[in-house]
Amino acid sequence: MLRIGVTFDLRKDYLAQGYSEEETAEFDAEITIDGLCDALAGLGFAPVRIGNVKALVERLAAGERWDGVFNFCEGLKGLAREAQVPAILEAYDIPYVFSDPLTMAVTLDKAMCKRIARDCGVPTTDFALIERIEDVETVDLPFPLFLKPVAEGSGKGIGTNNKVADRAAMRATAADLLARFRQPVLVEPFLAGREFTVGITGTGDDASVLGVSEIVPLAGYHGDGYGLVNKEDWDGRLDIVGAPPAEAKAAGDVALAAWRCLRCRDGGRIDIRCDGEGRPHFIEVNPLAGLRPEYSDMCFIAAREGVSYQDLIGRIMDSFLRRYPALAK
Repeated sequence: MLRIGVTFDLRKDYLAQGYSEEETAEFDAEITIDGLCDALAGLGFAPVRIGNVKALVERLAAGERWDGVFNFCEGLKGLAREAQVPAILEAYDIPYVFSDPLTMAVTLDKAMCKRIARDCGVPTTDFALIERIEDVETVDLPFPLFLKPVAEGSGKGIGTNNKVADRAAMRATAADLLARFRQPVLVEPFLAGREFTVGITGTGDDASVLGVSEIVPLAGYHGDGYGLVNKEDWDGRLDIVGAPPAEAKAAGDVALAAWRCLRCRDGGRIDIRCDGEGRPHFIEVNPLAGLRPEYSDMCFIAAREGVSYQDLIGRIMDSFLRRYPALAK
């Protein structure tokens, strides 16, 4: 039986250290780690809970090893925080689930990610980057625009003032985001069409679309984007429904092209939004998509497609083992 270490960031641990609800929004609840470990055990693996990157370092230094690691760590500090655990595991030659350090770092920086996607021919909007407030005057994109932190997940930084109609509003929102998140601000033309999120499992040519959800705003929708409030308190704010076949195919094709060009591995989610003429554009990728049973987008998609939670984890592990065939024997 393979011993699979599980690395994760537990939200309650960081809240206890004084970090805010927003700062910890990407981290996991115990129910997620319980569900993940139960699924691994049900698949015939022996899960070993490790914890965050510091716990990993301590246990490696003490001489502990595992046949593989299910890396679910988002990290706390720096633009390459999602790359920290994969980089350490590579230094110790320990196989791990999900993407490598390069992909983790590039995909967290949405501007760098869009540059690669655009170079690979994946449809994505033009954009600008505001690194200091003076950069607002040089943005040459058509209004309305949409602003967000360049390297945050879980809708952090997306509220009621991200869609801006003129340069004065852009300046105010940029100043707020620069001060709150201390990182550059991504500026894109606001896309007025429908929004989709695409679940993908597998790696490279073996990757396939698991399913496609449409995010349908309701009367209580907070702001103009799928932000933190809408994600954590969605009742009355939005519906998450299966995308119609034609729209699912179009969104899935764009998502799969982005997944492959960014070398994402094993499983994750890609967000797609359409312009006013219904053309899908790549927005961002989450190579560490949430896996909280009956809560996370990836789990909703799996359930709708008739894939149980354990089978979803099984598909991710199958992709991992195909990359490490010696472990599968």
